[in-house]
Amino acid sequence: MSEVTGSGSARSGQPVVLGRPAVSGAGHRSPLTTEADRLFTICNACRYCEGLCAVFPAMERRRLFTDGDVDFLANLCHNCGACLFDCQYAPPHDFDVVVPETLAKLRSDTWERYAWPAPLGHLFRANAVAVSVAVVAALIGFLAVVGAVNGTLIERHTGPGAFYQVVPHGTIVGLYLAASGFAVAAMGISIRRYWRTIGGGRPTLSDLRRAGRSAGTLEYLDGGGPGCVNDDDTPDDTRKRYHHLTFYGFALCLAATTLAAILEGAFDRVAPYPVWHPVVVLGTVGGIGLVIGPIGLLAAKRRRADGLTDPGSRSMELAFLGLLVAVSVTGLATLVLRATVLMPLLLVVHLAVVFAFFVTAPYTKMVHGAYRYAALVNDAAERRRGRLSPRRRNS
Repeated sequence: MSEVTGSGSARSGQPVVLGRPAVSGAGHRSPLTTEADRLFTICNACRYCEGLCAVFPAMERRRLFTDGDVDFLANLCHNCGACLFDCQYAPPHDFDVVVPETLAKLRSDTWERYAWPAPLGHLFRANAVAVSVAVVAALIGFLAVVGAVNGTLIERHTGPGAFYQVVPHGTIVGLYLAASGFAVAAMGISIRRYWRTIGGGRPTLSDLRRAGRSAGTLEYLDGGGPGCVNDDDTPDDTRKRYHHLTFYGFALCLAATTLAAILEGAFDRVAPYPVWHPVVVLGTVGGIGLVIGPIGLLAAKRRRADGLTDPGSRSMELAFLGLLVAVSVTGLATLVLRATVLMPLLLVVHLAVVFAFFVTAPYTKMVHGAYRYAALVNDAAERRRGRLSPRRRNS
């Protein structure tokens, strides 16, 4: 019987034989993490894909894979898909190596496993769309009642403070602080749980900067250079462009909201603002990006080949991208129609969607950005400690 030898087989003392290579599986929490251990063993013996991204060099730093190692590597993966199409052991080979899909499933598992409160993580895993719609509907109902009590839902409002004639300033600020505060706390606790499990230490400022640069440029969403692979086996940068539109569109909208809060709190400059105002310009450009980016990502998802994604996380992704599009569309519609009688209803819907986005953020795919950044920080720290040579690309 032929054997494939290498660092992977040495780690467990078991040979990798023709067929599905044997792994110990000892100490792993689930069949999925055991399968990841099997795949990493083969990859460590082969090392053909080590120049594609940060995952494989990080994998090579390990001979044994704990559940924490598996969770770290899964979130370090950007799902470009190059390793599936480059792998000589991918199906129909008997080794059946399908790294992207396995890591995609593990990512979804970590988002649920480390979520706080835990029951919400379980609830959103398969029902994110339904729960998000219910939250939006409940908030629309609440804000509509507030507007109806004030008698302002079917009237035209213009001039400074027009929005607050529909929903009082205190109500908006209170809901925003509650929703965003909950999101930050829930996401912070979940990331802390993840960080402790992967064995993350105290990062330096250089680690944070390096991770920020990698995240901001989507350095590892390029498949080693040519881009993400799709169902036609032709790599391109389409997903990277849509990711950038989504991320930076969100950043611009957040900047617009922050600037408006500063102008109102410190200088008593109350919205709505003229169309040429920086707040409006930032929000408009960001909103357009948050329409094109998420819709483009959904379209790009349809082009992805089998073995690259986790079908089980589809509801989390649809909820996240759907809420982003809804925030943008309702915000832009409120801007365009703010001088008409439709503004109060549009404002109520827009505010409800915004608050729902923050409340559900720790449980939709929004959370993947935080996990990925944490994984990049840990990777940067390991590199700094001299455990890895600089990134190498395939020639």
